[in-house]
Amino acid sequence: MDPILIGKAVTTPESGQVFLLPKFGNRHGLVAGATGTGKTVTLMTLAEGFSRLGVPVFLADVKGDVAGLAVAGTSNDKLQARVAEIGVAGYSNEANPTVFWDLFGKLGHPVRTTVSEMGPTLLSRILELNDTQSGVLDIVFKLADDRGLLLLDLEDLRALLGLVAEERKDVSTRYGLVSTQSIGAIQRSLLRLESEGGEVFFGEPALELVDLMRTTPDGRGVVNILAADQLILKPRLYSSFLLWLLSELFENLPEVGDLDKPKLVFVFDEAHLLFDDAPPALQQRVEQVVRLIRSKGVGVYFCSQFPDDVPDNILGQLGNRVQHALRAFTPRDQKAVRTAAQTFVPNPALDVAEAISKLGTGEALVSTLQDKGIPMPVERTLVAPPRCRMGAITEAERSQVRSGSPVGHKYDTRVDRESASEMLTKKVEAAAEQAKAPPARTREQDDAEEGGFGQAVKDAVFGTKRRQGMVETMAKQASRTVGNQIGRQILRGLLGGIFGGSRR
Repeated sequence: MDPILIGKAVTTPESGQVFLLPKFGNRHGLVAGATGTGKTVTLMTLAEGFSRLGVPVFLADVKGDVAGLAVAGTSNDKLQARVAEIGVAGYSNEANPTVFWDLFGKLGHPVRTTVSEMGPTLLSRILELNDTQSGVLDIVFKLADDRGLLLLDLEDLRALLGLVAEERKDVSTRYGLVSTQSIGAIQRSLLRLESEGGEVFFGEPALELVDLMRTTPDGRGVVNILAADQLILKPRLYSSFLLWLLSELFENLPEVGDLDKPKLVFVFDEAHLLFDDAPPALQQRVEQVVRLIRSKGVGVYFCSQFPDDVPDNILGQLGNRVQHALRAFTPRDQKAVRTAAQTFVPNPALDVAEAISKLGTGEALVSTLQDKGIPMPVERTLVAPPRCRMGAITEAERSQVRSGSPVGHKYDTRVDRESASEMLTKKVEAAAEQAKAPPARTREQDDAEEGGFGQAVKDAVFGTKRRQGMVETMAKQASRTVGNQIGRQILRGLLGGIFGGSRR
């Protein structure tokens, strides 16, 4: 299987070209560098390389230029000179099989998940809840499970919060203390999320992972591009969504071990947003997923400005490194340069710390895993250009790509089936109808309404308050008769006992 060409070695030209081996593509990677140094072009080159190998790719389009993967590039003299210098064999401009996605459903197919699938932990992070409020949200999810209530969208979650508020004392006794203040805080956070457009993300049809892992009939891997130019303005929603998606891959894909090539490559752009203000438990979760998802055949590639945006315990899991230029203008920049230099395998012919600040656009320091998983010494590399357009596309071009999408019919129309909100609404309506129902009728009410001859017959038989009826008269006569007979029998018995019995 042909390796993915990254570029040509500059420090030691005799080394020739620099490659990423497909069998180590699931050992994860990092693409770092300052703005404008060529990170996006490198990501596009890697995405094209994996796609040509038949590996699906998922990546976010933060600035709008990654969408150029869907359209063939345009050749010019400068581009041809670079291709010739690097020695790219069989280079020609071509488009990649692409599917556009968008949480807000504007620039791509809507991406949805249900509230239940998101879970309380990530949802708490999106809503920016504190520990106490997060505990209340855990109780809400547990109550929904115990009562068989589906949590699909934010309306369902709001209905459950209302139920918890109504039954707060009973819920607190059974599940733990729930305060009205915490419920109110969660409701306000939901309102804020809805105002930012977050409600479109929760619902059905929910995204199925198999639709991110498609290949074309000719064996190309589909490149899935998430429109994130607006999503990036909501950093917690952006990072939590990508982490949810990564967790879903980890939990649902089977173990496959080491393959000849990855089953999927997942690119996490603006990676620092994932770790900014993240609680320790969440960082541990990310570390666990990154460490173990390799065995599921998924390669994770983080992209950020500084290598130290990624925590050390995760950075150590990233075997393939591409470092673009860093400008050491501030103490923060100087620290990032030192960190980047220390993470590479040394090359005697290269001063890494000095080279990082002098790299030109389209150049990078590269170290990938080679035979037996051993990282190669860092090499200053002239990065190969992608075959697609290196820039944004027009609305007409995007619409054309979307019209030919194999999944549009599945996700473009929202589905709203019965869930917690509808079930609780029906329960309330049923209680209201029962409260409106007239009380059971009494015998006196029925008698009063009947009147006429029927009433006269009933009065004669059963009597009235002033006059006794036939039934009452007969009952009294029978009672007196029976009483007299019993009385005489008792008297005879007493006299017979006293005088020794009756005479014959």
